[in-house]
Amino acid sequence: MSKSGMFGSKGSGDTSGFSGLVKSETVIGSAQRPYGGYFDQVADDLERAYPLFSDAIEQVVVDRGELTLFIKPDRLTEVAKILRDQLRFEMCVGVNGVHYPDQTNRELHTIYSLLSITRNQRIRLEVCVSEKSPHVPSLVEVWAGTNWHERETYDMFGIIFDNHPGLTRILMPDDWAGFPQRKDYPLGGIEIEYKGATVPAPSQRRSYT
Repeated sequence: MSKSGMFGSKGSGDTSGFSGLVKSETVIGSAQRPYGGYFDQVADDLERAYPLFSDAIEQVVVDRGELTLFIKPDRLTEVAKILRDQLRFEMCVGVNGVHYPDQTNRELHTIYSLLSITRNQRIRLEVCVSEKSPHVPSLVEVWAGTNWHERETYDMFGIIFDNHPGLTRILMPDDWAGFPQRKDYPLGGIEIEYKGATVPAPSQRRSYT
């Protein structure tokens, strides 16, 4: 009796299922006004506060009830300071990375999730850079809480946050090769020793046959 792995993977012997996972990418286009809800107010307030709005914003996307502003990397710090000081987005609650290998010269995305306690609103900032030059300005000077979040994004995706006060790995060993959450990072494991025992790679631990 044949058994399938996770995500419907069959016949590969891969216990994780990822090697058999094929998922098409959905491209979300720019949204058109009105965006709906408080999103128009945020866009209007930012445009009034920042004269270079049209030059700094690559596109505005509204998807799954979230507003995402795609920001040019060299304008990120300026926009972040205006959002904090004038639009009262006091908190950055997280920094994430995404790897899209098929987006030439825009393979690495950095996403900042912002919260305004004063306005009770949430928005997202997204910055796209290339694998060859994965540089994004650090926002630690704007929101100090991004410190460890940016370190984790660097550790997992190799995105370099310029002017970060201490951009070192935070999860992986300092001498680790590669960035584990990139799509081209090899699946499987490495042999490690634990109390004298050798643990094989995940693909060699068991099979479904």
